[in-house]
Amino acid sequence: FLPSLQVFPSQDPLDRADFNAVEYINTLFPTEQSLANIDEVVNKIRLKIRRLDDNIRTVVRGQTNVGQDGRQALEEAQKAIQQLFGKIKDIKDKAEKSEQMVKEITRDIKQLDHAKRHLTTSITTLNHLHMLAGGVDSLEAMTRRRQYGEVANLLQGVVNVLEHFNKYMGIPQIRQLSERVKAAQNELGQQILADFEEAFPSQGTKRPGGPSNVLRDACLVANVLDPRIKQEIIKKFIKQHLSEYLVLFQENQDVAWLDKIDRRYAWIKRQLVDYEEKYGRMFPQEWCMTERIAVEFCHVTRTELAKIMRTRAKEIEVKLLLFAIQRTTNFEGLLAKRFSGCTLADGTVKKPEVPPPSTNPFLEDETGTETDEIVIEKSDMDKPKKPKVPDNPFHGIVSKCFEPHLYVYIESQDKNLGELIDRFVADFKAQGPPKPNVDEGGAVLPSCADLFVYYKKCMVQCSQLSTGEPMIALTTIFQKYLREYAWKILSGNLPKTTSSSGGLTITSLLKEKEGSEVAKFTLEELCLICSILSTAEYCLATTQQLEEKLKEKVDASLVERINLTGEMDTFSIVISNSIQLLVQDLDAACDPALTAMSKMQWQNVEHVGDQSPYVTSVILHIKQNVPIIRDNLASTRKYFTQFCIKFANSFIPKFINHLFKCKPISMVGAEQLLLDTHSLKMVLLDLPSIGSQVVRKAPASYTKIVVKGMTRAEMILKVVMAPHEPPVVFVDNYIKLLADCSTDTFQKILDMKGLKRSEQSSMLDLFRQRLPAPPSGVENAGSLSLSAPTPEQESSRIRKLEKLIKKRL
Repeated sequence: FLPSLQVFPSQDPLDRADFNAVEYINTLFPTEQSLANIDEVVNKIRLKIRRLDDNIRTVVRGQTNVGQDGRQALEEAQKAIQQLFGKIKDIKDKAEKSEQMVKEITRDIKQLDHAKRHLTTSITTLNHLHMLAGGVDSLEAMTRRRQYGEVANLLQGVVNVLEHFNKYMGIPQIRQLSERVKAAQNELGQQILADFEEAFPSQGTKRPGGPSNVLRDACLVANVLDPRIKQEIIKKFIKQHLSEYLVLFQENQDVAWLDKIDRRYAWIKRQLVDYEEKYGRMFPQEWCMTERIAVEFCHVTRTELAKIMRTRAKEIEVKLLLFAIQRTTNFEGLLAKRFSGCTLADGTVKKPEVPPPSTNPFLEDETGTETDEIVIEKSDMDKPKKPKVPDNPFHGIVSKCFEPHLYVYIESQDKNLGELIDRFVADFKAQGPPKPNVDEGGAVLPSCADLFVYYKKCMVQCSQLSTGEPMIALTTIFQKYLREYAWKILSGNLPKTTSSSGGLTITSLLKEKEGSEVAKFTLEELCLICSILSTAEYCLATTQQLEEKLKEKVDASLVERINLTGEMDTFSIVISNSIQLLVQDLDAACDPALTAMSKMQWQNVEHVGDQSPYVTSVILHIKQNVPIIRDNLASTRKYFTQFCIKFANSFIPKFINHLFKCKPISMVGAEQLLLDTHSLKMVLLDLPSIGSQVVRKAPASYTKIVVKGMTRAEMILKVVMAPHEPPVVFVDNYIKLLADCSTDTFQKILDMKGLKRSEQSSMLDLFRQRLPAPPSGVENAGSLSLSAPTPEQESSRIRKLEKLIKKRL
């Protein structure tokens, strides 16, 4: 019943699954008065019943007729299928008959095609056989008459024809003709070699008056023969052509030594010109005989030079070695301009890849002579760099023999750099520290540029000589003298802060005893420190670029062995020491004023006036030192910012410590100190741009330190100003303002207020009771802080870190 409702939905109550007759009747006759029309309702129901009966009868009869119609349609479809199968079979039979008919028609055509193909192949083969037989006879006759011009063309044709008979070698006649061709080729090879031996004998130096037409044609024949014949001809000719060279430049001859190496290259230039004039047309152009002679000359020269240098190694001086290398590399460059390098051992010449523009500050094109000097300037770092010149395929073909003797060059550069450093030291002592010149912005020392110019020259020279182990040895020398420059020229000339002869020591850099008197630096000394700092910063950047350039020059397998990190760290230490000296000097200059502040009788101050004299003194020292330092570090702004941060981290904790020494303090005295503290805070916030015509906003990192530290000082004074009665309010106010749970700090506050010991004892007990509960697992709650580390703690950590760095040195 339910599926029928889903297919034919109906709103009639009689069609519902939960039909209830009583409810339905009550719906039709809800009251007694409604029974009056019962006859009408009964008639409607009877009418509806009759209609349903008629519908059911019609559907049943219709279903009976549908069954009969379906069977009739199925029978008709079966008949149609049988007729279709019959027609398909007829079509298939006709197609088979047609195919058989086509095969019979084309059978004769295929036979004719096969016959034609076989006939054509036979005619072609017989034609080739006739040509081969005649060609072999002619080849043998021309060989006996040395008609090499005709033989060259004929032999190539015979060889090509013989290739068509490779599959017929089982036939005796064909095999016999093939053997005759091979015999003729062997005879030609031996005959041509004999002709060249006669024309260019291995023994003796007499040469024919000019090229031979017979030999020129013989070279064309050699192109067709076994490649070994061509190689033998080339080898014998070049050997005979260079025989005079081996005699003239024997090891015992005076011209064989390095000082006359130019004569070797002059000789081969004359020989190449002579060859082009006499024999240039005798050999085929694709043989590249001129280049082959030059390459063989290079191999012989490299062997002979290596032998004579091993014998006379003690006589090799650096100037002589560089002279020979320069002349040799110039000659190799000349070969690269003249020849393509196609005859070198690998047989191929790789196209050089043009590298991307370099970001290294070692500037300009480096293919000039080693006497070129390139000055390294800071501004040049941003200039676009020229790409490398394409590699020379002949590079090292002769000059490689000098590599085992490059230790002479390395030792010479070691000695020269040592003398250069000594000269820098002497010049600095003779000229004294640089004169104060604020407009220059703390220029680097001239010796710095001179050192890197010399490094550039050495690197270019060495890379032209070798990109292997000698470059590693030179890098080691560079490292040695970078460290010496850092210590002797930079650290060694920093002003001393103590009278001891030990120079710059850890104690002199980090000593911060109260009351220790350190002589204030003069204007010249401040400028010198800034100049050394700028120089160290320039050396740091340039050393990093030097490392990159060395890695570009050296072989890829040796790149990992080049590391100048240690030298860069050394310059970083010089920078740190210089900043520390500047901070220590300004900090020490403010010490007397802070000492005066702590010795004043603050309990006797009767009224609040202008800022105290000690504040004026501190501000005066800041205005004297900071503008000089800022102007001399104009080119290195980040290190001036470091100076400001380090000074703030040093001065503010010291100021707070001196505040604790001001005891006892009256209410008026605390107000005066609060006014002084605010004045110092404003000065410190303005410190980076103090005395400058151009007002710049202080760095956020610096401002954060000053605000945090000086706000703590102000909070201390506000706690001191607060009444200590009632004690609970005072303790809660202290914890709220300072957020410091240290009993030592609270004790100092009580001392500043001048409370008696008995009062302090009760206050401390109350303070311990009012402290917030410490986190679980943490002991010593009295030493906890509710906030981040104080400036004093941060400064202490920085000093400890600096001490560790100095100890490691």
